[in-house]
Amino acid sequence: MELFNITCLGKPLRLEGSLAGWQALYWNNQLVSQLAASADEGEKTHTFQLTADENIITVDVTSLINWQPFSIDYKVTVDGEVIESGTRNEKDIERQQPVVAPEGKQKFSLIGLASLGLKLLKSAKVVKVVLAGASVAAYSWLFSWQFALALIACLVVHEYGHIRAMKYFGMKTKGIYLIPFVGGAALSDEKINTRWQDVVISIMGPTFGLFMSLASMVAYWVTGNIFFAGLATFNALLNLFNLLPILPLDGGHILKSISFSMNSVVGLVACVAAAAVGVYISYAFGLALLGFLLLIGSAEILFEWKYRHHSHLLPLSRYGQIFSTVWYFSTVAALVGVIIYFATKGDDMLALPLLILQS
Repeated sequence: MELFNITCLGKPLRLEGSLAGWQALYWNNQLVSQLAASADEGEKTHTFQLTADENIITVDVTSLINWQPFSIDYKVTVDGEVIESGTRNEKDIERQQPVVAPEGKQKFSLIGLASLGLKLLKSAKVVKVVLAGASVAAYSWLFSWQFALALIACLVVHEYGHIRAMKYFGMKTKGIYLIPFVGGAALSDEKINTRWQDVVISIMGPTFGLFMSLASMVAYWVTGNIFFAGLATFNALLNLFNLLPILPLDGGHILKSISFSMNSVVGLVACVAAAAVGVYISYAFGLALLGFLLLIGSAEILFEWKYRHHSHLLPLSRYGQIFSTVWYFSTVAALVGVIIYFATKGDDMLALPLLILQS
């Protein structure tokens, strides 16, 4: 990850590093110093020399990093004279735009091809309208146009939660794309820098979905219209499904960010356990799509483990881990509460989501 990027002697000076202790220093986008991965903590120093007007200039860059919570104190000296010093924290990392995008080994996958295809299509705004119309037509064919519109509303509110979170972190968004028989996607071309961003962006979709269910519940209390009761409970089930701790669902991203921030071994065990739960759910309900998503998520877990020491994502602090866990389980509990509340109303249709959870 990029630790800082400043100007030194009229050229950009950039320090990059990883959780494993590896560091690389670039001056004018050229590698001038590198430190191997090390478990030793404490102040680290990079030294390199430049030639100007036949004079040799010695530059020293010292840094002291604390990962929990994250902060870095740095100092740059030229021929023994301090020319720059400062401190950066997690907020600074969140807002930065890395000069060099994080590199990773290219891997062939169906999801990668699908993503590439979507990127080629999304340049035309009309695609959004076409996909939305196709989604309405598809769900109307399966159910009814009233149900189709209600489902589209649930998906849009959910995806809008992701969009709002992206904008909060200053990310440029491409908008919401509705995909028939799959759901929706909130897209951005920009990369996240911290696992806190991953958690917030992932959980804000279900959180907005919860707000919609609560609003529908209030509308039901005011009007007595059973439509709002059905909207509240089935929307709660939809968002609860999204919180399953399985990649690439929102819950899987939350689980991965929390667990890999605690310890990489703990992260692998937690994600594998979640994948096992997903296998059982897929088998129990005959959900082919969920099984397909599970395979994709499992592959992502393995790649995350393989390149864990080179991750560019800043881990969650202890406070972030606790807050994210509480936020996750509180959202799950609230959604389950909505489902249970309407299941007691004596309507077989409203009781269906609870029956699904009890199966």
